[in-house]
Amino acid sequence: MSTSATRRKMVKAEKSKMRFVIACLAPALLLVLGFTYYPMLRGVVMAFQSYSLFNLSDVKFIGLDNFRDVMSNDSFWLALKNSVSWVFISLFFQFTMGFSIALLLKKQFFGRGVYQGFAFFPWAMSGFLIGLIWRWLFNGQIGVINDLLIKIGMIDTPIPFLSSPSWGMFAVIVANIWYGVAFFAIMLLAALQSVPEEIYEAAEMDGTNRIQKLYHITIPYILPTILTTVILRIIWIMNFPDLIYSMTNGGPAGSTHILSTFMMDKILFGGDYGKAAAVGLIMMVILFLFMFFYFAATKHEKAGDF
Repeated sequence: MSTSATRRKMVKAEKSKMRFVIACLAPALLLVLGFTYYPMLRGVVMAFQSYSLFNLSDVKFIGLDNFRDVMSNDSFWLALKNSVSWVFISLFFQFTMGFSIALLLKKQFFGRGVYQGFAFFPWAMSGFLIGLIWRWLFNGQIGVINDLLIKIGMIDTPIPFLSSPSWGMFAVIVANIWYGVAFFAIMLLAALQSVPEEIYEAAEMDGTNRIQKLYHITIPYILPTILTTVILRIIWIMNFPDLIYSMTNGGPAGSTHILSTFMMDKILFGGDYGKAAAVGLIMMVILFLFMFFYFAATKHEKAGDF
């Protein structure tokens, strides 16, 4: 067989292989395009339209009017302020507690597997269900938390956690912290288990103590995982209305609304998809800008190279 014929046969085989790969990937690509990117692009278009569920016959482009209406509403700015508290207070305690649990679980001890199961169990539950549990715990009349505080003498009368504007955000943030600790514990424990023991042994021979090993070996080595889990958690917390809806429904008087619940209110109670899409687009821009500056500020080459 000539060289040119062999080459043509190889090219034909490569094209056939490529067609097979494309055919295998096509269903997944169509699902992603149909259920992720198309709705996202459709939502961007709706943000610039007058699109009300109660007047579908008069859908039209109105420019930036939806954004002006949304941003002229004091409830939007309160939701934005609440979103900042909701994200960063929750994230700080979730990460700190999750990292501490991961460090403890890295050590071998009796009942470690059972404790891991209890520590990781919350992450397997739905956010809405967890919200209902914490709603009962924070109940102003029959809640367990009020009952315990009264019994230990910290308070004399029950605190209206979920019906008070001054306590509402505190209650939902506490519930969110409890829910998210397991995520950091799982992810950081997996990263800690990948750190070679030889590095610790060499450091011990040089007289390094535990604090020095933590700051000069452990954290630098797992920093890529830390950066990834933090940014993922920020995105998830920002877009996590389940707890708030099941605990307070954004109340009382909108005092526990964050941007995602404020957006849902525009749909569920106002039927205004245009304004809801505008809020969603604002959230996308905020997250994009945050991610851009976050990654620019935390650039690194590779694990352990700092």
